[in-house]
Amino acid sequence: MNLDKQNIETLKKSIIFRGINEKDIISMMSCLSAQKKFYRKGTYILNQGECIDYLCLILSGSVSIENTDIWGKRKIFSNLSSSDIFAESYACVVNEPLMVDAVATSDCEILTINMNKIITTCPSACSFHNFLIKNMLSVFAMKNISFTRKLEHITQKNTREKVLSYLNYISSKNNSTSFEIPFNREQLADYLSVDRSALSSELSRMKSDGLISFKKNKFTINIDKE
Repeated sequence: MNLDKQNIETLKKSIIFRGINEKDIISMMSCLSAQKKFYRKGTYILNQGECIDYLCLILSGSVSIENTDIWGKRKIFSNLSSSDIFAESYACVVNEPLMVDAVATSDCEILTINMNKIITTCPSACSFHNFLIKNMLSVFAMKNISFTRKLEHITQKNTREKVLSYLNYISSKNNSTSFEIPFNREQLADYLSVDRSALSSELSRMKSDGLISFKKNKFTINIDKE
């Protein structure tokens, strides 16, 4: 498998390779049965119902993790970009069907890594393998926090409260009352589990009430308003 300089820099930024030097990262690829794959925009990388034994790391591009129910209603769980990983939880459980789809939202390169090779110490007892296992535990903890955060947003009593909960989080994350969100209107509606037209109407009312101002995905929270 050929990894270019940009691929290697991306791997160095990924949380699962934190604390591991470039030389060791490169040597680990064969040990981890890593494979690089390319997907066009709109292509399904993973499909609901399939079982996998590998996690996916985004080398370039972006990916949407989403679910479509039997009535065709879509929910977006997250939008991921370069150095992010996904499907690690399913890769840990034998014969557990995926409940989500992973869709390329731009042309992207994906590195697949065999999960069993991560959680099982290799025969040569690589010194960096302990870092890898520790980093994976951090990934699971962070994903659990992210899920809890989303749950906090979507369990608010109405659309306005859901929006305010989400915008408050993004504002705190950026340490600013003016910021950009990673979603368009349809994606934000899916993420917050609300109807798109209801979301648009509520955003307009919130703007009229002076709570927020926005242009496309750029928002400002007016903190002098209740």
